Amino acid sequence: MTQSASTSRHQLQGVFTALVTPFIGGDIDWDSLRKLVRFQLDGGVQGLVVGGTTAESPTLSIEEKQKLFAFIKSEVSSAVPLVMGTGSNSTSDTISATRAAREWGANAALVVVPYYNKPPQRGLVAHFRAVAQASDLPIILYNVPSRTITALSLESIVELSRVPGIVAIKEASGDLKFGQQIAQQTQLLLSSGDDGTALSLAGVGGRGVISVISHLIPREFTQLLENAVSGDAVGAQRRFDEKYAGLNSHLYCEANPIPVKYALWKMGILRSAELRLPLMELDPSHRGVMDQHLRSGGLL
Repeated sequence: MTQSASTSRHQLQGVFTALVTPFIGGDIDWDSLRKLVRFQLDGGVQGLVVGGTTAESPTLSIEEKQKLFAFIKSEVSSAVPLVMGTGSNSTSDTISATRAAREWGANAALVVVPYYNKPPQRGLVAHFRAVAQASDLPIILYNVPSRTITALSLESIVELSRVPGIVAIKEASGDLKFGQQIAQQTQLLLSSGDDGTALSLAGVGGRGVISVISHLIPREFTQLLENAVSGDAVGAQRRFDEKYAGLNSHLYCEANPIPVKYALWKMGILRSAELRLPLMELDPSHRGVMDQHLRSGGLL
C-alpha cells in the first residue's frame, strides 16, 4: 500500500454527507447551500460529497457542477475532504468527469456502478480499472443495486481492490454479511451507503457512511458512528433505531432526495423544497408523517 493510498483511506473515514443541491426558481440557491454546509460543518461531519445522486446530478450541467464544487470548496476552506460524484454509464464520460474533479481540487471521486446498460462483471472491472488508471484521484467504488440493477460481485470487488488508486467502497446494498466479506477480503475503506444499517456495518468492519440522514442530524449521527467504530455497534444501532428509525425509513417514502429536501425546508435550512424535473416535491400525503417524525426526533 502506498502512503498516498493509506492517507486517502484514512481521510474517507467517518460521516460524509451526500449534499442535496438547493434550488429556488429553477436555479441553485446559493444562500441555502451556504447555510446547509455550515450546518454540516458545525455538526462535525468528517466530509462532504458533491454532485452525487442526492444532488440530482443528472439534472446538473457540467458548468453547474463546477460552480457547485467551487462554491462548497470555498465555504469548507479545507476543513473537511470533498468527494465529487463522477460516475455514469459511459466510461469515457466518467473518465472526463473524474479528471475534471481532480482539476477542481476534489480529494476523491465517487464512481457508481454503470446503470441501465447492464454490463457483465468483466465489463464492470474494466470500467473501474480504466477510470482509476486515467487519473491519480483516489476512487471510491459505489455499489447500489437498488438504483443500478447491476451490482458488483464480491469477486469483482476483490479484484478491483488490487487496482492502484481504488481505495474505498460505498456499499449500499444493506447486506451486512456482504459488507463483512468485503472488509475481510480487501483493504478497501468500507463505507456504508445505507443509513439504516451503517452502525451495524461498523461492527463488522465498516469505517464510514456516505449519508442522507446526516443532513438532518449531523452531530448525532457522527457521534453514533464514532461509538459504533469504537466497539459499541450494537448499542449505537439500538439508540439510532429507537429515536430515528421512523424518520430514516420515511426519507425513502419517495425517491431520494425528495423527502430530505422537504425535511430540510421544514427545519428552516433550505428556503425551498424545490427539485428539478423529473423529480417533484414530496407528495402531500407523506408530509404529515414526515412532520411527526421530525417532531419526535426533536428537529421541529
